[in-house]
Amino acid sequence: MNAFAKVMVVIILLAGVGGVMVLKAKRPSVERASDTATPPIAAADNSDPAAVNAAPVRALPQLLDLGADKCVPCKAMAPILQQLKRDFDGRFDLTFIDVWENPTAGEAHGIRIIPTQIFYDAEGHELFRHEGFYSREEILAKWRELGFDFEGPAGADS
Repeated sequence: MNAFAKVMVVIILLAGVGGVMVLKAKRPSVERASDTATPPIAAADNSDPAAVNAAPVRALPQLLDLGADKCVPCKAMAPILQQLKRDFDGRFDLTFIDVWENPTAGEAHGIRIIPTQIFYDAEGHELFRHEGFYSREEILAKWRELGFDFEGPAGADS
């Protein structure tokens, strides 16, 4: 192959790589539904990590679970989180963020492993952080330890 042909091959390859990079950068971040029977709870907007800690309309404590819908312990936690969300709706907010779909959220929260659960008070201050699988009983026990008794009568939480 002569020198001109080699230069043309390199130029074509560089153009192809550049085109892929441009397309990848312009692709919108889309929260996809899980293909499992029990999809994790999705955040309203996973594109802005700062919005996760933004004050909701009514200030409630928050449990933020950062994981991925394909990670084994995260998949095991999905039905637990869904049930907690149903059982304690209006008592604390529960949000799931897929950090494989939205890596900037993982970076913004300093995630080292998944799943990671972060407990926040109603003002958005981090109270506790746990890494790994966390059972329903452990989550509720941690809330009690932090001064929130969600299993008591409504209005009994701190």
